[in-house]
This record gives sequence, structure tokens and C-alpha cells, in this order.
Amino acid sequence: MTAAINRPPAVDRVLAWPLVQQLIADHGRALVLDGVRAALQLWRDGQISDEEALVHWLRQHLLATLAPSMRPVLNLTGTVLHTNLGRAPLPPEAVAAMNAVALGASNLEFDLVSGQRGDRDDHVEQWICRLTGAEAATVVNNNAAAVLLVLNALANRREVVVSRGELIEIGGSFRLPDIMARAGCKLREVGATNRTHPRDYSEAVGPRTALLLKAHTSNYRIDGFSTALDESQLAAIAREHSVPLAVDLGSGSLIDLQALGLPAEPVVAQVLAQGVDVVTFSGDKLLGGPQAGIIAGRADLIARIRKSPLKRALRCDKMTLAALEAVLRLYADPDTLVQRVPTLRLLTRSAESIQQTCAALLPDLQRWVGDGFAVDVCAVSSQIGSGSLPLDVLPSAALRLRSASGNRRERSRALRQLAERLRRLPQPVIGRIADDSLLLDCRCLEQPQVLLSALESDA
Repeated sequence: MTAAINRPPAVDRVLAWPLVQQLIADHGRALVLDGVRAALQLWRDGQISDEEALVHWLRQHLLATLAPSMRPVLNLTGTVLHTNLGRAPLPPEAVAAMNAVALGASNLEFDLVSGQRGDRDDHVEQWICRLTGAEAATVVNNNAAAVLLVLNALANRREVVVSRGELIEIGGSFRLPDIMARAGCKLREVGATNRTHPRDYSEAVGPRTALLLKAHTSNYRIDGFSTALDESQLAAIAREHSVPLAVDLGSGSLIDLQALGLPAEPVVAQVLAQGVDVVTFSGDKLLGGPQAGIIAGRADLIARIRKSPLKRALRCDKMTLAALEAVLRLYADPDTLVQRVPTLRLLTRSAESIQQTCAALLPDLQRWVGDGFAVDVCAVSSQIGSGSLPLDVLPSAALRLRSASGNRRERSRALRQLAERLRRLPQPVIGRIADDSLLLDCRCLEQPQVLLSALESDA
């Protein structure tokens, strides 16, 4: 490297430097050229003063530019199905299935027996029907899309009867009435927020009624003086008036969670068995698969839904369908299901097991944070998450980090800085700040070494 000079070198000269030539070989001329121009501007601004500093900045700039924006993180928030952190972790079988079809051509819409065009739903429909008892099924890219598609295909320009107590907001200000408006339906509210009776539905049904809709209120609960109709009651009213009944289950579950010691959630097969015509539910929540919206029910209604122009716009790609099929296959063996589906395995971890993980990590974490923080293990409550049973919690354990500062404001600042330091690790660690502490809930951390490796990278 030459000595520092006041005037920056020409672009062509910088590009000819051996170290820059190596960067061009590694990353391509276009990116390096843009980086060199940016570096020379910094030189003119006085932030870079010599050739060595320029090359160092250029190398770091290229690494930052080419680094993937979506990275694996350690979810120590205590929320298992965390919307912002990607929801359900996939089993290895699903990852392998995605990888297999991603690398080349596949029979996504090709019938290998007849040699004719196929239907992409064929890869998952038989499994959905087998596990739910539905006559037919189709899949779109998420459950909000599933609700939108059902409403548009079955009730466009007509009325949909819904209880006021079920006009839910899914999240991000995404509300059921808004979805209905976008689907071209007219909302017919019945009952009151806390009480809806059979006569409310019967009196609302008229010539323009296309559908009765029940939305599972998974993300809130009304206690006290309240009444709501169950699926069998609504199904009887729907049959009496010859209109279909659709139920949005939100998360949805293919198995009885209570048998696993978890809070109750509607089982898709049981809901359909009560006379419901169409159900919608997510693939990436309690089912434990990739993001998807599953529509299952009567064959004639599913056929109408498939013919909607929206179906093509909302359909899943080959990797989603491959992953979903792989996860559904795991449900064929109930005896191994909990251990093979990560979501179910994490939700059913015992507090004792989580506490052991915390205890194994405590000494190393204390050394990493230093004397400015005290670290101990405490009992906490985990959440299922993503609108699934938000009022029900699971006993868990966390590593609790508390600042040694005596000033409350300083403690708060120290905790925020520590949380930021953890997020800046090569594999970011995401916890939560609560009760004047930074909590690292270890429910979703099955291997302590994973966190230790992340901490060691910042040593």
C-alpha cells in the first residue's frame, strides 16, 4: 500500500490494484465498481485517507451488501409460534422435500401415469381428506387468503351472516369485515357482541343469503354473560335454510391437543363431523408445517372454490406443497408424531427439561455478560403464539439477566443495549424485556450448544 495522499486515486487505478482485482474475481466487477465509487466519495469527505483503509472499507461493504437479509435466529422470546420469527419450525422431512423439488423440475402439475396435465392440489388433497374426513380440499398461501377465496367463490355479491362477537381482527389491522368487503360480500351482522341465539341466524337468512360463517375466536375470549352457537347448532340452521356453513378455525389442529396436556383447540375432523360444509385453517401454526391456508369440506363447494380466478393468484408454489405433504405424512403415525413435528415437541416440553437447559447455560452466559449483569434461572410462562390460545400459557424457565446498576433508567438502558448486542450476533438471539430483566426463555432451545456457539462468536 502507498502512503496516505490527499487526493483520491482515479477509479480505474483502484480497480487495477491486486487486492481489488481479487474482490472482482470473488464478487463481480459491477458490485465492486459501485463500491469503489462509494469509497472514493468517502475519501473526498475525509472519512477515508489512504489505500489500505479504502480496500478494508470496500471488503466490508461487499460482505455487508451480499449478506442475506433473512437469517436464522434463536427464538428465546417464549412464544413458540412467533409471527415475526417465521412461526412453525419445519421437521427435517419437510426441509428435505423442499430441497428435492427446488433443485430441478418436478411433477408439480403433471400426471406421471397419464402423461397429461395434473392439478397441484393432488399432492396434498388425499392426505388432508384422510386426516380430516373431508370430501375434498384445496390449498392457498395462507389462512387469510383461504377465507378471502371461500367468501369470494361462494358469496360474491351476496350476504354472509356472521355473529357480531366473531368479527375478529386477525392481526396487523386485518379484520374479517375488511376481508369480506374485498371478497365482494355483504356482511350481515347478527346478535350482540357477547350473546347470539339461534333465532338471530334464522331471522337473518333471506333470498340474498349465500353463506353462514363462524369464525373461531382464537385470539381473544369473552367470559361471563355470553352465549355462542356451536358448529352443530349452526349446521342445523344452515341445512334448514339450504345454505352452506363455513367455519374459519384460524390455527386449526389435526389432533386433540388436550391429549398432549395442552389447552383445547378445535380439531378439524371433529368440526367437519358436526355438519360444517367448509373449514379453513393454517398450515404453519398448530399443524406445524409451512405457511399455507387449507380449505376442506364438501366436494361440490371445493370444486366451486377451485374455479375462482382468485385461486390461481393465491395458489402455493412447489416448495410449499412439498413441505406440507411431508408434514401431513408424519400425521399418519400418531405414535411418533410429537417427536417428529418440532412445533408439537416444543409445545409439550416439560418445565423441568427447560430448566435443565437453562442451568447448563448459566455459567457460560454469566461469563459472557460480565460483572455488569447478574444471571439466574427463573420460572416463566411461554405462549403458543400467532393468535393461538393467547390467554393460555405453558410453564417454562428462562435465563434472567438483570443489570447491576442502581439507577432504574440506567438499568433500562443497559438491558436495551444487551438485547441489541444479542441481536447483533452472527446468529442473532432474540429474548424479551420484562420486569426490569432481559429474559431468555429456553423452551425453543433444545440444544444448549447452539446458544453457546452464538455467544462464542462474540467472544
